[in-house]
Amino acid sequence: MRIRKDDTVEVIAGADKGTRGRVIRVDRGSDRVVVEGVNRVYKHVRRSRKTPKGGKLSKEAPLSVSNVLLVCTSCGKATRIGVRFAADGSKERFCKKCGASTGVIGVPAK
Repeated sequence: MRIRKDDTVEVIAGADKGTRGRVIRVDRGSDRVVVEGVNRVYKHVRRSRKTPKGGKLSKEAPLSVSNVLLVCTSCGKATRIGVRFAADGSKERFCKKCGASTGVIGVPAK
């Protein structure tokens, strides 16, 4: 999975299509991401000592990683991500539109 925590992504499908947000959590096992302010759901909470009023709690639900695209930091567009080897032998992510590097993901091979 090429999306990581704290990346800025844009939703490309669903009710929140077109919105951008920061990735809060990545679940690699089920290929899902939780994006800040996107895919909000309500959880009904019973009254208890912890929540004396009870009511509805709004929180972000995970959505499929196929429904988001990474926003490139240099060109500012939502783009696909490629992986290539840098000059020092380390792996890096890069923007498929402008070719700019978006960060190192692997240490150099020995």
